[in-house]
Amino acid sequence: MGNTIRGIIAFIPSNTCQKYLLGDLEEMPIDKMVDLSSMQLRRFPLKVCAFTELIKLYLSDNNLNNLPPELELLQNLQILALDFNNFKVLPLVVCSLKQLSILYLGNNRIQDLPQELCYLKNLHTLWIESNYLTNLPVVICELTLLKTLHIGCNPIPNLPKELKKLTELRSIWMSGSLLTQFPPVLLKMPFLEVIDVDRNGIRFFPSLVHLTGLKLVIYDHNPCRNAPKVAKGVRRVGRWSEESPEPNKKFEVEAELEKASESQETQPAAPKELPAQNSDNPQEATSKLI
Repeated sequence: MGNTIRGIIAFIPSNTCQKYLLGDLEEMPIDKMVDLSSMQLRRFPLKVCAFTELIKLYLSDNNLNNLPPELELLQNLQILALDFNNFKVLPLVVCSLKQLSILYLGNNRIQDLPQELCYLKNLHTLWIESNYLTNLPVVICELTLLKTLHIGCNPIPNLPKELKKLTELRSIWMSGSLLTQFPPVLLKMPFLEVIDVDRNGIRFFPSLVHLTGLKLVIYDHNPCRNAPKVAKGVRRVGRWSEESPEPNKKFEVEAELEKASESQETQPAAPKELPAQNSDNPQEATSKLI
């Protein structure tokens, strides 16, 4: 019932109704963080823009589809969460927040990212999973300090070759995309530590032994017939990983066991052996016959 009431009140622009939604948000919080998640907000509360020392702003799980230009006043903002909203495009004002290091955009309706995203030179973590991206926006490849990239659950069939320019990238998460082959560009990124391609359509995995920085590869729920070969110490999560042999070896073992079992069942009983005769001494053998 509480969420229903909030949803109705969110349509009423009066100050009293907005105060009901925001609570006692009058002064700059001591921890320099404002969390307005799950407030049924349909408009961004402008009073937040007065907190110019704000570092963290969480607006997750609302009904927002735009942001006011006044948001640019928050030049100290380092973490911005806009996930689980109704954004179809990323508001350009976000690209003016040059101290941002973590940006959450997951579970919206975004089909592309603006070129202005490249202004976020300090961004090291980007979550843009569960959107409508059909290709990885090349502008992401200009975020030179990016360390973590979550782009899963988007209909992306491949990755651009420009991605290898992100030499600081350590983990890429592409679970639930439309990959039909292991992205070739990842084979040229030995600095990667985590690769997640779970729940795709990859049928064959190339060797990853040469990726010297790799620590974890997740490849489960793919129609593959082999496990990716990795260097010693690298953890694999998927079929035929450390816990069981790869399919070819397994089938060969099973076939040999089955063949041996059938051979024992069909082989006739061996005749009883006659006492052995020593033919080294012809005279002794002749005397036995007599």
